[in-house]
Amino acid sequence: MDDAVELADMIAQLRKELSRAMSAGEDCDLKFKAERVELELTVGVERTHEPGVKVRFWVFDAGVSAKRSVAVTQKLTLSLQPVRADAPEEMALISGNELLGES
Repeated sequence: MDDAVELADMIAQLRKELSRAMSAGEDCDLKFKAERVELELTVGVERTHEPGVKVRFWVFDAGVSAKRSVAVTQKLTLSLQPVRADAPEEMALISGNELLGES
């Protein structure tokens, strides 16, 4: 499935991007609480008969999935609660520089 990415890879990349945003804003005055990350995805499910692998979830671009008639796709909504590994009881903060016109 050349036009899709595995769900686990997509979530891993999201984790990296959120971590990068947190690190980049450590010393900034403006911070955002990451209470929840909502994702709505178009996924395809592939069942394989290889030893050890039973089901894989593929995330599609919405436009691509509309063209794909052989794969069965479903809408999947994930609600993720970001937590810090070193302090899971504390809310994760994502920071950034203030943009012109923001207050």
